Amino acid sequence: MKRIQSFALVSASLAMAAGSTPALAQTAPPNPMLYLLGQEPYTANGRNFVRYRYDVLNKADYPAAMFAAAPGLPPCGTNANASRTWVDFFDEAGRRLYGFCALNSPDNLGSLWFALEEGTVPPSWVYVEMTDRQTNTKYRSNLADSTL
Repeated sequence: MKRIQSFALVSASLAMAAGSTPALAQTAPPNPMLYLLGQEPYTANGRNFVRYRYDVLNKADYPAAMFAAAPGLPPCGTNANASRTWVDFFDEAGRRLYGFCALNSPDNLGSLWFALEEGTVPPSWVYVEMTDRQTNTKYRSNLADSTL
């Protein structure tokens, strides 16, 4: 540990001697910590569904820039201003269940969901994968229950 601290001090000293100020080390965002909020029934187009609602416990650890509109990146369907980071739900076998491509704030990670037609047995476990399309970095969550 002393060797690491010494290296940091030497690096900061060299940077200051060169006329620059040492930059604070930026840490990469953590993997999302997903948990089930609850289930809610709803009807759409005459069919009954169950919505499985989730939150990301550590959503405040993600910078807002990750959710800014990214018109310079490929669109999401007809949405040319899709967000920089897309979020997809998967079951434990890796099958995609649903996705979000227009979240505009880390706070939106508190209202993620996927839905299944009523009577469909949900997967036992799900996870989300956040893809930062600008840096081509993926952040995979823990496995979370789909039942209370």
